[in-house]
Amino acid sequence: MIHHHGIATYAMLAAAAFAVSMLVTSRMIPFLRQKQFGQFIREEGPQAHLSKAGTPTMGGIAMVAGVTVSLIISMFLPGSDLTAKLAILLSMYAFGAVGFIDDYNKIAKKQNEGLTPKQKIVLQVLFGLALAVFMMLKEGTTVLIPFTGRTVDMGVLYIPFIVFIEVAMANAVNLTDGLDGLASSTSSIVACTFAIIGMCVGAGNEPMAVAGQAVFGATLGFLVYNHYPARIFMGDTGSMALGGVLSAMAIVGHMEWLLPIAGLIYVIEALSVIIQVTYFKKTGGKRVFRMAPIHHHFELGGWHETKVVRVFCLFTFVCCIIAVLSVV
Repeated sequence: MIHHHGIATYAMLAAAAFAVSMLVTSRMIPFLRQKQFGQFIREEGPQAHLSKAGTPTMGGIAMVAGVTVSLIISMFLPGSDLTAKLAILLSMYAFGAVGFIDDYNKIAKKQNEGLTPKQKIVLQVLFGLALAVFMMLKEGTTVLIPFTGRTVDMGVLYIPFIVFIEVAMANAVNLTDGLDGLASSTSSIVACTFAIIGMCVGAGNEPMAVAGQAVFGATLGFLVYNHYPARIFMGDTGSMALGGVLSAMAIVGHMEWLLPIAGLIYVIEALSVIIQVTYFKKTGGKRVFRMAPIHHHFELGGWHETKVVRVFCLFTFVCCIIAVLSVV
């Protein structure tokens, strides 16, 4: 049962995001090459990645453009929830801006460090706080619990919960973005899942469904140029914006607990870094993984980049089916 606008309208919104994202990406590649806005490859990363140095980055701007156009079109549809869509867009811009400052400092100013970790976290917490307060005032503090069909009123805990989700998601997607096409392909599957849930489950959730379609289209449009061998990277601009928009659409749809189910790959990537760093410090230099985040562990174990991406996508697909079943 499709609520609100019907399948054709949702498909059109995804197609618009796809077209804009692909077009902007194709235009950005020569522009960024000319400006020499190339990726700086960390020396401690896998040796195979050193050949990627100089690949244009900050391509996330194209995805942001695709999502923006698609969501603006959707605002003219009957029964559109304007404030919720604006909240989703602003969340994407806010987190994308943190990534953009980082990318710009690294690339244009040739400093390997952008914002300090502390500055980043403070900004992210403030943006998360803004969304939490907005949602609390607009819709209250209820959250759906998967597999139970129940909603729970989180009361005063709602605000730190929302802040944590936004900040954790932005950084987890950022860590996942380490192989050609990995963050864009897994995120397209997660976004599509939220779109389907928003369209079909319960009373429907128009802003979440529309945002899901927009992100689905935009990530696929970018993936045309971002799959192996990538001609452009999304940069922190893209991965932070993706984390911001995916968490915002889940929050607007009261489906916060679905994020770690559908996006379990992001959780695993982030945990692999936390485990590695903690163990390394506690044992005076021993490691759990060959390299963290975990996609590099498989890569150094002999898997080709494309195999890691395929397996992670398949894993995400299975997680997303579980996510859908948890709310049906």
